[in-house]
Amino acid sequence: MKYKKKILCFFLCIALMTGLFPVSAAFAAADWPTDVSISADGGILMDAGSGAILYEKNSREAYYPASITKILTALVILENCDLDETVTFSNEAVNTLEPGASILGARAGDQLSVRECLYALLLQSANEVANALAEHCSGSIDAFAELMNEKARSLGCTSSNFANPSGLNDENHYTSAYDMALISQAAFSNPTFVEIDSTTYYDVPAGKLKQYPDGWRYYAHHRMLKKNDSLYYDGVIGGKTGYTSLAGNTLVTCAERDGLKLIAVVLNGHQTHYSDTKALFDFGFRNFKSVSVAGQDSVYQDIENDLAIGGIHLGGSIRLSVGKNSAVTLPSEGDFSDVSSSLSYTLEEAAPSSAVARIDYTYGDRNVGHAYLEAVNVPAYTPDPSMLAELAESTGAVNETAKADSGLETGETEQADTPESSRADEDGSGVQEKDEKPETTGSKAPEKKDRSPMVSILIKGISVLAVIAVIGASIFGFLTYRAHKERAERILRQQRREKRLKKWGYSTKEFDQIMEEHLRSKSQIKKPGLRDRWKK
Repeated sequence: MKYKKKILCFFLCIALMTGLFPVSAAFAAADWPTDVSISADGGILMDAGSGAILYEKNSREAYYPASITKILTALVILENCDLDETVTFSNEAVNTLEPGASILGARAGDQLSVRECLYALLLQSANEVANALAEHCSGSIDAFAELMNEKARSLGCTSSNFANPSGLNDENHYTSAYDMALISQAAFSNPTFVEIDSTTYYDVPAGKLKQYPDGWRYYAHHRMLKKNDSLYYDGVIGGKTGYTSLAGNTLVTCAERDGLKLIAVVLNGHQTHYSDTKALFDFGFRNFKSVSVAGQDSVYQDIENDLAIGGIHLGGSIRLSVGKNSAVTLPSEGDFSDVSSSLSYTLEEAAPSSAVARIDYTYGDRNVGHAYLEAVNVPAYTPDPSMLAELAESTGAVNETAKADSGLETGETEQADTPESSRADEDGSGVQEKDEKPETTGSKAPEKKDRSPMVSILIKGISVLAVIAVIGASIFGFLTYRAHKERAERILRQQRREKRLKKWGYSTKEFDQIMEEHLRSKSQIKKPGLRDRWKK
């Protein structure tokens, strides 16, 4: 027996030495490629599909963006305006630009549709058009800037502040390469934005502009988009150029090849914005690939088969699966088995309505994408009364403000102006009750009494105080609403998850137990190299 064991040990040693069982090679994950550099001060290369960052240089530092700002301007306009609306150019929009600014040639009083303005904004980089769109959408440039910042924050931007829709010099107008990539990722997922931004030229119809009564053709500024240009890059979808004395050269570009859609951002370039962008794209397309999560994630793809742990059963018409449209970005030589996954129940507002949890994927220490664990054939979600009560409480101040603006106190309701309803006395100082009749002498109406000057002044003073009170209530209501908004959103996310689980016959504790048991069973049979983490 001992002799046989020695022979077996000897055979295993020989097998490992000769490569019969190449254990080490099979377990080693491909290194993350890093063979690229750029001359610009800041830059980033992102996979638009997964959000994975393939390369970055000072990507969270703030820089002046110049005209790449117009990507965000266009995105906000597309989400808030109809393409066929008419934009009228004001005197302020066309005559408050700094010298040398890029323009379309519009004059005060000219009118274009929103669609025509967006072509001029993104292709010609017309700054008076940016101003006109902002005024059309929000009434003023300052109000539109607030809308831009609100949109940027909703996309996850943390190092940006936008002060105008054009990107012209302003010390309070800045962004980072990472934030600009997030903004561009959202823009290039909008089909209308892509349709406009991928165009190489556009014709202004005759009779639209006073300066060009016979019409005018203008061309896109982005040279990598034009096939007859020496800088043309195969696969480029669109992008935006920018330059000011403070910002230097800035450039955003989106390109797609073989299912890999990349976004390159270059900030404060030194006449190398095109060569830097080309280097980033060459690096990305040469070294990375997009891999669909569906069919690859062995940990979660068959979870519907394990939902009867501990005597807990799920209805046969409902099952859980990984979102089909999700993907991760890996090195060309990488394998999905080298990806780690972690589960989180924190669902952002953009998550699908059927999502139960979010799965985040990492390759080493890099985030390479995410997917959602979704329920299939789920009944429509209806918030429960406790959640609605919380939301009503959090937005109560807004309702109070609306009532104050309409002249109503809390608990009052408007009454129809009918003979049976209450009416104001002729002097405006009293209210007639429903069953009350005015005192009369015969058929004569009550005699009108003259107010004294002091009474008139007092009434006017009360009116002014009432207006001030309404304004104060409005401001207080707005601030209170903003303070409670984030709390209300957290309540919504929590209630959304709890409600879904209840519909399927689970408590939160039971579902967590199921997931833990599922992951524990998977960890015992998974392939070497697959590292999974559980994060509550």
